[in-house]
Amino acid sequence: MESTPNSLPAGTEIGRTALRVADSAAMIEFYRGVVGLSVLRESGATTILGVDGSPLLVLTEDESVPEQRGTPGLFHNAFRVPTREALGDALTRIREQWRLDGASDHGVSEALYLSDPEDNGVEIYRDFPREEWPRTDDGTVEMGTYPLDLESVAAAAGGASEAPPGTDLGHVHLEVSSLDAVDAFYTETLGFDLQATMREARFLGAGGYHHHVGANTWNGRTGTAGERGLDWFEVVLPDSESLDALRERLDRSEYSVTETAEGISVSDPDRIEIRLRTEE
Repeated sequence: MESTPNSLPAGTEIGRTALRVADSAAMIEFYRGVVGLSVLRESGATTILGVDGSPLLVLTEDESVPEQRGTPGLFHNAFRVPTREALGDALTRIREQWRLDGASDHGVSEALYLSDPEDNGVEIYRDFPREEWPRTDDGTVEMGTYPLDLESVAAAAGGASEAPPGTDLGHVHLEVSSLDAVDAFYTETLGFDLQATMREARFLGAGGYHHHVGANTWNGRTGTAGERGLDWFEVVLPDSESLDALRERLDRSEYSVTETAEGISVSDPDRIEIRLRTEE
């Protein structure tokens, strides 16, 4: 789909995501052993994990946070690996240490699905080259859900016990209460472009990427975020001019903006917090 004057620029990416957890030891063991992240820093109840020195995941232990998952929040964090070999290594770790919930070829990517010890969804995937992505006549990405040849993925494994440099968070997929609210906030206000639609789902991206944010209403979530699971996630813009333009747009909207040490923060209609900053 063609961009609009308010579209977020190419180079926009997902930064860190943060989870509220009950048992940080079990979660750290999972994200290190299965996903392949490394512990970068620990401070009090908070642990930061990442790859090659780059932080990707923040875990904050808080046993007082309600466990029930009836409200909007996280569907999955999607860790993007740079090669099929790395995807094969991830599959090996999952088979040896955990359990695989599903796997799909989406036409734009190959993806493995699982859940962490506290039932947060996790995707590990690798993209096909962008020039190979199927597109519809109006320019949107034509994503599908097709069987993935797991044994072919497994055969590509190189034996690595950690995720390689270049691994990042390719996208965040949310459970929301209203797709109309997603359209109003994530596209019209934040500036993500609609890249694809599926049954009761939206896939939104910047710079032509198939999606940086997914949103669905498959499980009928109601109320507002605040239970165990997703605490916040980051959208990282390529430069200060882009962040300033977004700040001005948010200031003219109905959404309250909070200044942070690194940029700004805003909550979506389901009270999911999005932190916005630049790489500069």
